[in-house]
Amino acid sequence: MSPHDSSARTGRATRLLHAGAPALRGGSGPVNVPVVRTSTVRFENSAAYAEHHHRRSAGERLATYGRHGLDTHRALEDAVTALEGGHRAFLTPSGLSAITLVLVALLSPGDHALVADSVYSPVRRVDDTLLQRLGITLEYFSPSQDDLAAKIRPNTRLIYLESPSSLLYEVLDLPALSAIARAHGIPVATDNTWSGGWFYQPLALGANISIHAATKYISGHSDVMQGIVVTDSAALSAKIALAYEALGLTVGADDAYLALRGVRTLPVRLAQHQRHATQVAQWLLAQPQVSRVFYPALPSDPGHALWQRDFSGASGLVSFAFEDGVDARIAEAFVDALTFFGIGASWGGYESLALVAAPERVREHSFWSGTQPVVRLHIGLEDPQDLIADLQQAFARVGQQQELAEA
Repeated sequence: MSPHDSSARTGRATRLLHAGAPALRGGSGPVNVPVVRTSTVRFENSAAYAEHHHRRSAGERLATYGRHGLDTHRALEDAVTALEGGHRAFLTPSGLSAITLVLVALLSPGDHALVADSVYSPVRRVDDTLLQRLGITLEYFSPSQDDLAAKIRPNTRLIYLESPSSLLYEVLDLPALSAIARAHGIPVATDNTWSGGWFYQPLALGANISIHAATKYISGHSDVMQGIVVTDSAALSAKIALAYEALGLTVGADDAYLALRGVRTLPVRLAQHQRHATQVAQWLLAQPQVSRVFYPALPSDPGHALWQRDFSGASGLVSFAFEDGVDARIAEAFVDALTFFGIGASWGGYESLALVAAPERVREHSFWSGTQPVVRLHIGLEDPQDLIADLQQAFARVGQQQELAEA
C-alpha cells in the first residue's frame, strides 16, 4: 500500500497532511508539490491533444491550457477536497469570486434563491449589481425565526447559508435546514470560511457545497487572495465546472502553493487561535463597557448548544457590543487606541486585527436588535495576555474620554 494512500488512515489531520503529496520518483522527491507554472500545455502529438480535450470535456481534471492548472493546483484541490470530505474542489481568485461562481452556476433567469440574512455582506452586492440584472431573485430570511419550508417557491433553486454568520456569528441548524431543502430537491450552499474547514464539516451535515475565502485561515499568512468551492457530488461538480470554464477563472501557481502550505498547518494554527480567542472572549465578558460578546464557544452565547453539537472548535473571531450610550466615535477611538491590533477588513492570518462593524451591516442580522457599536476582533497568535492588556488600556483611554466629555 502506498505511503500516500489516504484510505489507509482514519485521522483527519493525517489525511490533510498527505492529500496531494507528490509521489517519489527514482527513489526520492519533495515533501510538498513544487510550484509548477505554465501558460501553455504541450502534447506529444495531435492524438494526445484530442484525447486530453475529450477526457476533459467528460469531466476529468486534466489541463489542456495553463488556465486549468497543473501539479500545484491539483495538489491543493486534493487537499481541500480531503479537508471537506467532498467530491471536487474549484480554485478561484477570491472568496467573493467563489460565491459568485456558485450563484451564477446554479441560478438562471427567473430562478429564486433563499439566502440567510446574516451572510457575508458582499453577497448582497452581487445580488444588486449582477443577479437582479440577470433576472434572478434573492430573498433574505432569518434561519432562526422564519419557516424555511413556507418560503420555498416552485422556482426556488438554491438555499444559501453561512454558519456561523459574518460579524455576529449566528450558528445555524444546518442539519434541519438541509433536511427541508433536500425534501424539496434544492441544493444547499454554505460559506465555511469561519472554521477554515477544520472545525466544521457542512457536507457531512447535509450541505451540498462548501465555500471558502481561502484568503483567510486556509492560507493563514495574510499574503494570498483566493477562494475555493467544494462540491459533494459529480452532478454538482459538472454544473460548477461549466460556469467555471465559461468565466475563465484561475489562480496563479504561486498562490496555489502558498495556500497548500497553509493547509498543512491549519489544525495547529486554528487550535492556537481558539485558545487565545477563548481567553480574550472570557475576559471581555467581565468588562463593564461591554454589553454582549459574540463567540459561539461561550456558554452564554445563544448558539452555544448548536456549536457544541456540530462543531469541533472555534476560530479566532470575537465580536463585542459596547454598553448602551456609547456612540460610534467612542468605538473608533477604542480601535485607534489599540497597539497590537492592526486595523483591517480581513482576518485569518497570524496577526490580530480590529474593526468597527458598519452599523448597516449589523442591522442586516435580524437575530440581534441591539443598536450599540460592535467591534470585530480577530485574535491572532500573539501572547493572549499582551492582547488583553492592550484591550484593557484602550478601554481605560476611551473611558477617560467619556468622563471628560460628560464633565
